[in-house]
Amino acid sequence: MSDPTSNESVAQVQEDWVRGPLARFLTSNVETVDVDPEQKYPTVGVLNRGRGLLYREPVAGSSTSYKKLNRIGPGVLVYSRLKAFEGAITVTHDDLPESFASQEFPTFSFAPTADPEFFRILTTTQRMWDALQAASKGMGGRRERVKPVDFLNISMAIPPLPAQKRIVEVIGSVDEQITALDAEADALDDLWWALGREMVVAVKGERTVPLASFCDISGGLTKNKKDLEQPDLVEVPYLRVANVHRHHLNLSEVATIQTTQAKAGKLRLRRGDVLMNEGGDRDKLGRGHVWEGQISDCIHQNHVFRVRVTDQSFDPYFVSAWGNTFGRNWFETFGTQTTGIASINRATLSRFPVPDVPLSVQQDWAGRLGAVVKTMDSLRDQAESLRATRASLVSGLLDQSITIDV
Repeated sequence: MSDPTSNESVAQVQEDWVRGPLARFLTSNVETVDVDPEQKYPTVGVLNRGRGLLYREPVAGSSTSYKKLNRIGPGVLVYSRLKAFEGAITVTHDDLPESFASQEFPTFSFAPTADPEFFRILTTTQRMWDALQAASKGMGGRRERVKPVDFLNISMAIPPLPAQKRIVEVIGSVDEQITALDAEADALDDLWWALGREMVVAVKGERTVPLASFCDISGGLTKNKKDLEQPDLVEVPYLRVANVHRHHLNLSEVATIQTTQAKAGKLRLRRGDVLMNEGGDRDKLGRGHVWEGQISDCIHQNHVFRVRVTDQSFDPYFVSAWGNTFGRNWFETFGTQTTGIASINRATLSRFPVPDVPLSVQQDWAGRLGAVVKTMDSLRDQAESLRATRASLVSGLLDQSITIDV
């Protein structure tokens, strides 16, 4: 009897990989239903880059123009014909309740030689997204579609069933670690909000002063084509709304922009500057964090306010925390809304009320909240590192540069 962990066993499994069309492993199983005006239909979509299903509010049959819907069952592969080129594909979970989607969402059942969990992993890979993009046909990005027949003709190398299950086991162990880290970080985020509410209650009734009374508030760079005609252009990194989040900065992708030396100097961020967003969704107004000099010569766009504390009796981290906690509801109340976009202007931000409490009190709250954020950020970083490891591991397993015993 051969040893299943021997090199011979591994080699045999590698030889048993099959390259062929997905039709060898998947079969169309679309089930349509006639829309009943008297019924409501729980509907789903498919998120891009293999991120699973998007759960929508139930749709009343009387309020939709669709005459037919596709039933989306548990344990099936489903993709969006319209957004397949964005990687909108997934495998539904076995506990999926009754769900429906438009006929733009074909479904497929699995052959006995295909493990649905393995194919769910496959839907999260760049190779699957690239294959879908190559199969997209039509004129213009949003009009491109992947027809089911073209999808089933996509050719891929698929391992034998035992190897599929082993890959699922290996990747599943990594996913469990990522899930655990995310859960710990989410719990700390809840703790941060609880501490923030405690802080708001603790300083309730204290005298407040307007933000502009102890800060220099500045808007950021507005793109101007005339600047590009100037002889003293410099290219500098600049922060956008996408970089500025509540109690942290996402600096994984920082854009650069050309501007004059004078503007670059005037808008250059300094350590301790408080960054606050000017616009976006209503619940994101004023959100931000403190700049700690992570990138040299960095400036900010016009949709991000720079708040520079000029009175040493105020702590920037306390100001930022106050803006992220008490300020969330305050900015929602006093912000403006036009065509779906909420915003605050400089005048509104200038009168934002901040408690005039002793510096020691500010630093105590800032320290407690900051400690939570530091631990939370560490956990998020660990999870992101594991996600990168997972992607490399999946890629190596699928191109067989990494072998595992079965």
